Amino acid sequence: MSYVRTPEIAKLGHFGLVSKDLEKSLWFFKEVIGLEETEVKDGVHYLRAWGDFEHHTMTLRQGEESHVDHIAWRTKRPEDVDAFAKQFEEAGTEVRWVEDGIEAGQGRAFRFELPSGHTFEVYFDMEKTLASPESRSVLKNQSHKSWSRGVSPRRIDHVNILTSLLANELSDFLQDNLGFNLRECVQTPDGNLVGAWLSVTPLVHDIAVSHDPFAASTQEIHHVAYWLDNSQDLLRAADILKESGMSFKGPGKHGISQAMYIYVVDPGSGVRVELFTNGYLIFEPDWEPIVWGLDEMDLGFTYWGDQTDTKPENNPTIKVYDDKKFIRS
Repeated sequence: MSYVRTPEIAKLGHFGLVSKDLEKSLWFFKEVIGLEETEVKDGVHYLRAWGDFEHHTMTLRQGEESHVDHIAWRTKRPEDVDAFAKQFEEAGTEVRWVEDGIEAGQGRAFRFELPSGHTFEVYFDMEKTLASPESRSVLKNQSHKSWSRGVSPRRIDHVNILTSLLANELSDFLQDNLGFNLRECVQTPDGNLVGAWLSVTPLVHDIAVSHDPFAASTQEIHHVAYWLDNSQDLLRAADILKESGMSFKGPGKHGISQAMYIYVVDPGSGVRVELFTNGYLIFEPDWEPIVWGLDEMDLGFTYWGDQTDTKPENNPTIKVYDDKKFIRS
């Protein structure tokens, strides 16, 4: 008996950031956040945290306008890349192939757009690049020495995309086409979602979708997140950010995900970075999404600590572009 195996996404891989002030962004991500630089190729800087094993979890390059050009997901099997591409093509979604080596360390991949215009990349092959001898950890199960400089997060954690569309429009797409599981959500009385937290791993979210009816477009970024091991690391991060002259939001604790956070903005690109720790994991195969109401949003977003708010200076957004369109806010 034979059957067709459904392609699967394994995890969040990386994101591509374009900065209008590359020098400031490199200082921020390398010296303040403490990411490691794997390689520089054709003007693109490839970065990762000290516990990331793949060649990169972030790409950074200069551009006239700051934007996130793609969010990349690794599949569970090599053949899943072609299977996903075929699935999207048959559904009428345009697929654009990224050939082996175009992105350093990465094999053949493809990109496509969500209904919102956010660009996703799907890949499997990626080098597990060894750190340079001077930065390599003596631990075989760790890529770089920890705490070499800056905040020093262990790994990439999640992305949060912002859109003027209702969150359920993208949440449904992610579940139906990429196999994501809805973990928590904020629901309006009419059943629509204004926030959705989804994952393919035991994390509460590998991706979140935030709805703002006043967002500049359907394709914005709320934040990208890197993981710290514990709450003491987060408090240490606050000291490092303050010593570096950075303004930030937090520390605080979310009700949704139960994780602790600090938000800080890259001065080069304007992208918001969340430093993220604690929270809970989901192992139940029959997990039912946790539903929050609009009247519970304050508790859901900030259980305690430095409150999130709607002030523009504390809530920057950065538009997402793909390699075919360039749309100004």
